[in-house]
Amino acid sequence: MTQPCLAEKRIYLAPDDHTDYMWTADEAGYRDVFLQTIDHYLDQMDATETLPAPYQARWNADGSLWLWEYQKNRSTAQFQRLINRIKDGHFSVPLNVLVLSNGGTPAEAILRGMYYAGSIQRSYQVDFPLAIAMENQTLPYGLSSLWAGSGARYSWKGVCGCATHVPHLSNREREIYYLGGRDQSRVLMKWNSLLMDITDDNTSIGAYAEGRDPATTINYIDSNPAFAARYPFPVIGVFGKGEDDLMTLDDEFVIAAQQLSTPKRQVFVSNQVDFFRDFELNHGEELETFAASYGNEWELYIASMAEVSARVKRAVEKLRTAEALATMVSLKQPEFMSQSAATRDQAMLNLGLYFEHNWTADGPVTRSERAEWQRRIEGEVTSYVDTLHDAARQQLGTMIARSGDKRRFYVFNSLSWQRTSYVDVPMHRQRLVYVVDLTTGQTVPSQYVFIDGQVRLRVLARDVPSVGYKVYEIRAGTGEWFADAASVNDNVIENRFYRIVVSNTGAITSLIDKTRGNREFARRINNRWINDLGGQGGSIAIENAGPVSVTVRIISANPYWHTTRITLTRDSDRIEIQNLIEENFAETLTWGYSFAIDQPDVWHEEVGAVIRAKLLPDGGHYSPRNARYDWLTLNHFADVSDSQGGITLSNADAYFMQLGNSSLTELDTATAQLNVLVGGQVDGEQFGIPNQGEDTQFLQRFALQTHSAFNQTAAMKFALEHQNPLVTGTVRGTAAVYDEKSASLLTISDPDVLLWAIKPAEEGIQQGVIARVWNQADSEKNYSLSFAPGIATAKQTTHIETDMADATVVDGHLDAALAGNQMQTHRLMPR
Repeated sequence: MTQPCLAEKRIYLAPDDHTDYMWTADEAGYRDVFLQTIDHYLDQMDATETLPAPYQARWNADGSLWLWEYQKNRSTAQFQRLINRIKDGHFSVPLNVLVLSNGGTPAEAILRGMYYAGSIQRSYQVDFPLAIAMENQTLPYGLSSLWAGSGARYSWKGVCGCATHVPHLSNREREIYYLGGRDQSRVLMKWNSLLMDITDDNTSIGAYAEGRDPATTINYIDSNPAFAARYPFPVIGVFGKGEDDLMTLDDEFVIAAQQLSTPKRQVFVSNQVDFFRDFELNHGEELETFAASYGNEWELYIASMAEVSARVKRAVEKLRTAEALATMVSLKQPEFMSQSAATRDQAMLNLGLYFEHNWTADGPVTRSERAEWQRRIEGEVTSYVDTLHDAARQQLGTMIARSGDKRRFYVFNSLSWQRTSYVDVPMHRQRLVYVVDLTTGQTVPSQYVFIDGQVRLRVLARDVPSVGYKVYEIRAGTGEWFADAASVNDNVIENRFYRIVVSNTGAITSLIDKTRGNREFARRINNRWINDLGGQGGSIAIENAGPVSVTVRIISANPYWHTTRITLTRDSDRIEIQNLIEENFAETLTWGYSFAIDQPDVWHEEVGAVIRAKLLPDGGHYSPRNARYDWLTLNHFADVSDSQGGITLSNADAYFMQLGNSSLTELDTATAQLNVLVGGQVDGEQFGIPNQGEDTQFLQRFALQTHSAFNQTAAMKFALEHQNPLVTGTVRGTAAVYDEKSASLLTISDPDVLLWAIKPAEEGIQQGVIARVWNQADSEKNYSLSFAPGIATAKQTTHIETDMADATVVDGHLDAALAGNQMQTHRLMPR
């Protein structure tokens, strides 16, 4: 790319067509738009290539779906023509699949939504340095870290100023800055104040169609003293053209750049990247790095289809185990995943598409059409994950050696530390049996339970190795006797850790920690206890009791028909809570979680970062202005602590929570209450899908664990164990390549460095194994990753699997370092 001229003022005019997918038009309509628009501007680029560089045609797509559709619906030669224009700087595409609202989104879903861009990057050697989050007025804290880790260096945000409760959008404290993360990464961000003194719509500076009227905007930024005071730099970006138009086919920016340039003012037709490069080269050192969460707004509307959204979250979590199983299988059977590439690619793309920003559902595409599209997107994700999980689970069973004729099953752990929990083994009928751990030769506790009317043998599996398995054998007879895991007396459940009192609605009205001086953790706040949906009346019964676990079942018809199950497991300080609402609702519902903590300090996993729920001036991570505070992101966990200790809430299915009495404009940090959003149209019936899309079942699972001082690693590990249960499969041994008693694929030396994903490389296991880790400590960590086959070579990659640099391998182990709170990805080539 040519060096920009150094005119006194350089204005970069970037044309685009803002994609309102499944809002302005449906999939077929936008497919046609993408194809026509790309063809038009490729022709225009050819027609203007003899003009001076600033006046040559350029185009900016706002998502990789533009490439996806063009690749699938045009010839190889046509697609290569597009790639060539990306390479020579005339066409830009961001990493994100479309314009998304990513507050609440699981970190891995954000990364997988960018995987298609990574595939194109590797196949065609193109760079994608942009990532964007448009129109929605809020921004998560950790999103920039995920972008930066995926290779993005630049971003811009133009907001709508519509359908918003966020204040002072016209008065931001910084117009361009480095958007930072807790991991010390940063992305150069253009996010101007929404200066509605130009116009009163989305075409102002700071909006998402700043260049709708190029002459008006350029004359304003060139002459307005208020703008100059806010933005004192001579390198200026004016981004966006199409606004809400379905399609924009013109040459206005080519003409405007020529007509509006003067000896002191050079106007460029921009690919956005040229602006950032010019600015960073000449003014980057003048900028501060700033990091904050701005809360959530349009992303909240995924709660209007709470169960469908929950299934996406479950699939993302289940993918961790599915891919870990598939890695063990593929190392011995390299073609195992070769037939699933197409469904995999669609599922990964869908993990971006599900969070497309138009959940307002208030456009020309009807709400019913939008709802059915969301269901299909979710269904394709869930189907892919379930199919991979089941196939890999069954195949691993054939690969574990066996001897004798007694029934054997393995128990698999997808996490990177040894752990103990239970599994449920399918049985045809109840018979007198006991279970032996083949590694120790000892009898282990077991009991029969009924799950959805089916007989299961629940078995306590101890010390299952990191990313590995242990094998157990079922034998006829009585075996060793074990006492029950807990006792139940009326509405009181008790084990050696806790004494719990449960109401007849499923709320926990007393939670005493017997290991910490009988400290009471339950308190009634705003008429809510722990796991409190409200209402009154119901019945309590013991559903199952035995040496592995004890479960009580509470059924209540008020305020909505729901069943709550509370389970205590042998030798475990985890309290499992399963809630199933079996009735449709239209209002905004929450589960109250109220704790007897006087000076609460709340930490929670947001999006790609664990942050403190306080304002920046108070030592937290939330912006004190331009933010919304009523609904915070709740990913794997939230923790409420004081100086004497606290309690961690693991959340498997919900996306958002309200902190105490927080409102749109006030963050309540004094009330020890988390109100977990069950679902609803939180901003009124005009936004989102009415009546939960008529769904009538809503599964929402939680777990609680008390502790001493808050520890981020411990909280995350607790949540991951709860949400990634041990997996079991029958040992058949018909293609035996793994040990008949136990095996471990991977270990990590530092306990704060947690495995986040392990999977065959996107191009196949022949291209290595991808291992992603996340440092939960604030400090830098040096760690060693051991891989069972041994590592021949390794590469550090982006999170979307593009190689960056050679990594250090010593004696077959990966030796690496990462910053505090950093996520890191490597490609491991097995020996």
